[in-house]
Amino acid sequence: MLGLTFASVPLYRLYCQATGYAGTPRTVNVAAPARLDQRQVTVLFDSNVNSQLPWEFAPMQRRVEVRAGEETLIHYRAANRATAPVTGTATFNVTPDKAAKYFNKLECFCFSEQTLGPGEDVVMPVVFYVDPALLDDPETADVKTITLSYTFFRVNDE
Repeated sequence: MLGLTFASVPLYRLYCQATGYAGTPRTVNVAAPARLDQRQVTVLFDSNVNSQLPWEFAPMQRRVEVRAGEETLIHYRAANRATAPVTGTATFNVTPDKAAKYFNKLECFCFSEQTLGPGEDVVMPVVFYVDPALLDDPETADVKTITLSYTFFRVNDE
């Protein structure tokens, strides 16, 4: 039971990433888009930093218009304002929740922990696409805007 308790959080995260459950974009077994569509979707970008992490963190662009199925590269900027190296990890979600299973990340800084040196300022890429099936699904046909949100947290020192 103790082992199951410790494994439940990572297993739940993997389940959400694989299925798009609870607003989590798909990140497992994601391939390049199979087709492009002429219809467009607006993607908004949001950023948050937990108060325990002495970082500044923000998207370099607040919104993009993307064709469904088109790979898109955007960037976030992070800066460590501490006088020592600090490691952070990002959680993410997509709203509306019903669009999450159609939002696919191919590359993201959120896939691993990030360590920034004192005063270090970095640009971090995200490569994604919105599956054209979003616009064909009757449950999501009304979705014209998707928000991708990240929150960075400090990784506890051992």
